[in-house]
Amino acid sequence: MPSGPPMDSVLFMTGTSPIGILARPFPKCSIFKPSTAISIAHMIQTPHFDKMHETVPPLRPQGWSGLGAPLYIKIAVLGGLLVWFFHIEIAKTVQRWMSDPSWSHGFLIPLFSLYFLHQNRHKIFEIKAKPSWFFGLGSLILLLIVYWLNTVQFKFSYAESLLFIAAIGATVLFVGGWALLKLTWLPIAFLFFAVPLPGRLYTQLTLPLQGLAAQVSAVVLNAIPELEATLSGVVIDVLYRGVPLEPSLQVAEACSGMRLLMAFVALGVAMAYLHQRPLWQRFILLLSTVPIAILCNVIRVLVTALIYIFWDPQYAQGIYHDLLGILMLPLAFSFYGGLAWLMSNLFVEDAEPSEDVIVVRRTESKMSGERV
Repeated sequence: MPSGPPMDSVLFMTGTSPIGILARPFPKCSIFKPSTAISIAHMIQTPHFDKMHETVPPLRPQGWSGLGAPLYIKIAVLGGLLVWFFHIEIAKTVQRWMSDPSWSHGFLIPLFSLYFLHQNRHKIFEIKAKPSWFFGLGSLILLLIVYWLNTVQFKFSYAESLLFIAAIGATVLFVGGWALLKLTWLPIAFLFFAVPLPGRLYTQLTLPLQGLAAQVSAVVLNAIPELEATLSGVVIDVLYRGVPLEPSLQVAEACSGMRLLMAFVALGVAMAYLHQRPLWQRFILLLSTVPIAILCNVIRVLVTALIYIFWDPQYAQGIYHDLLGILMLPLAFSFYGGLAWLMSNLFVEDAEPSEDVIVVRRTESKMSGERV
């Protein structure tokens, strides 16, 4: 009778193996003979097999952490070249942020983009890096050529800012491929809120906002006893107890609400991105930023008119006027937060089960099926 381990150990080894890569059930079929099982057990128990099993690393996708210093040097060089190539446009944009109060929020936009990247840092460093030479480098070279032609021939400053942001996206695609661009496209696109609009386009957007604020204010003032408001464009002539008030109220460009609209829409996009909500709720919250900003500006114009009529005209202009405009941002956030709370409490959706819960449910379902 051949020597070897007892039959119990043979049966155990032909059932399951708890050692190393063989730790999974083996089918108990006729092809696994006792002699085969004994030879497998002898191989597993040898020191050579244990050493081989310990030295072979698992196969994993190569992420950013495994690429070493050359990749970071490449990113630093490309980033430096990009800043050098667009340094004139960057300086003009920063100067506009400093000199124009309508775009003073531009300093905050890059900080929000960096925060978005920080939130996704784990996913970014775990992706498999596959640089895109054709689309990434090709589009980057094309954008640089278009930028050079624009600076020499067309000189459209707004296009230069847009080309800079697009070049950032092309650089990301070139360095990390489509997987990296998929995780970073929103922080890059968010930089568009920091680009000042052209003067003509800005005026075309502010005129309807001025007219809307003036119309609503005139309607509300006419509803107040002993007040009569006559609207002429964006100028409101007011009669109080039959006496005309001089000078007339004018909804200037600074009262159009464009500054509040741009800042609040940018913050609305940030909050919709950071909130863990269903996609449709994020979309509604994002769309609500425009009417909320317009409503807050109408309230501002109306309050300014009431202060001018019933209190003291000096408190309706200057620093007090600017302070009232600043207070509209917390009011807009209050409306936004109220809408978010309303949707959270009216539309309660079942949360998706975790992986542990799914495994437990599958096990219970399998066991119940076996009992049947």
